Amino acid sequence: MTSYSLFLLPGDGIGPEVMVEVEKVIGVFEADGSARFDLDHGLVGGSAYDAHGVPISDADMAKAQAADAVLLAAVGGPKWDGVPYEVRPENGLLRLRKDMQLYANLRPAICYPALADASSLKRELIDGLDLVIVRELTGGVYFGEPKQIIDLGNGQKRGIDTQVYDTYEIERIGRVAFELARQRDHRLVSSEKRNVMLSGVLWNEVITALGKRDYPDVALEHHLADSLGMQLVRRPKQFDVIVTDNLFGDMLSDVAAMLTGSIGMLPSASLGDVDPRTGRRKALYEPVHGSAPDIAGRGLANPIAMIGSLAMAMRYTFDRADLADRIEAAIAGVLAKGLRTADIKGDAATHISTSEMGDAIVAELTA
Repeated sequence: MTSYSLFLLPGDGIGPEVMVEVEKVIGVFEADGSARFDLDHGLVGGSAYDAHGVPISDADMAKAQAADAVLLAAVGGPKWDGVPYEVRPENGLLRLRKDMQLYANLRPAICYPALADASSLKRELIDGLDLVIVRELTGGVYFGEPKQIIDLGNGQKRGIDTQVYDTYEIERIGRVAFELARQRDHRLVSSEKRNVMLSGVLWNEVITALGKRDYPDVALEHHLADSLGMQLVRRPKQFDVIVTDNLFGDMLSDVAAMLTGSIGMLPSASLGDVDPRTGRRKALYEPVHGSAPDIAGRGLANPIAMIGSLAMAMRYTFDRADLADRIEAAIAGVLAKGLRTADIKGDAATHISTSEMGDAIVAELTA
């Protein structure tokens, strides 16, 4: 049986707590013979800074590059607010994305039926929601040059961030989105700000040409990013797959995540090109929530997004849709029984802990 190589980076805050619950699920698959895993562990973010003075060491970066997939929990916290900018915890995640060339970020927004009332939107608007935002991850304003603060004198400064995209960057993220749309409902929305940004004009031109040339079976629409944000909270179920740039993707995917009632519920995948060594895409999987240092160590964290990230790894890296389906069905089963962590308990008088939620999902998997 093939062994799946996973490099685990628990990170900071609640990260180690939710990663423990993922390892419980991995243990189920190993125990019942469904799969074998080769696990290794490393440090990223503030924990790596404390140990090595950098947000990820070269040794752990090499392990990430060598693994079939990386599972990362969360980075950062106020403890490291005073460290130099270049070694801030978040730069560990940025280095992973950049060095592994993980240019495609898949952010699903799925509303489990049992949690439809947890959303701030009316049930009829959110029940049955199942969309994916495909965010370009290694270009745009977060990485464009020049990026600097200039002292103009007389107490004045100028901050500069540069929005830059080349044709190839837009085309490769477009291909990921079109292929995903083909696997789903053959509908794709592309989003930018072509009315005020020339990078948006180019984005629109490249995505339109790509669709006409290679994906004529996919219905393509274009939405300005601000209008799309409005439509996401007005009528979110009209969308299936959305592709957008790094900046707008960062914002729109958080909006979509909160439609479901809790950012602690949703996983994500960051994908690169196919590795010729393994025949698999380089990939990093992580929950969309942060490190939540205010609740770290208190058993309040929701591990579902982290466990869902393992499901995405099974689906997109290891081609094991059967195991991904089992994980997702177990999560749905636990929620249908009314079990809730603190963030999704709503008006309920009680909730279960991080470890109890993990144990409940394991029980569903082994039932």
